[in-house]
Amino acid sequence: MAPRPEPVQQAEGRAGSGENLAGPGEDLAVARGRLAEAQGRVVRALVAGGEVPDGFDAARLRAQAASLVAKRRSIVARLRPDAAVAAGADLAAEFAAYARARGEPPPGYRADADGFAAWLRERGRLPDPPRRRTPWWRRRVP
Repeated sequence: MAPRPEPVQQAEGRAGSGENLAGPGEDLAVARGRLAEAQGRVVRALVAGGEVPDGFDAARLRAQAASLVAKRRSIVARLRPDAAVAAGADLAAEFAAYARARGEPPPGYRADADGFAAWLRERGRLPDPPRRRTPWWRRRVP
């Protein structure tokens, strides 16, 4: 018979309550502020090309950041196939350059797709959208 594993000790306090966030003599609000700043540094490193925070493996964080850019690129290509076609074989490189230039992604995939299309248009890779013509029944005779 195999030996039974040791029971896992539970941390003091309720899970998620924030009771163990603060060190001895530290205000809970200050500890939460420190945690929020640390989380912000990790997010900036992942999505905005920020510095890798201390204690993190730089290679793994870069790999995860590249994965997030690839995910954005695939969704943008589905939402704006015209932009993907315009970028052609250079789609990965073009989108990576767009993501680096932008820093932080916009809120929402539709805005990201439209931003990438505008970025391609500024560089002459995507033609201007055709002007919408007024239907004949709405045109006024002078």
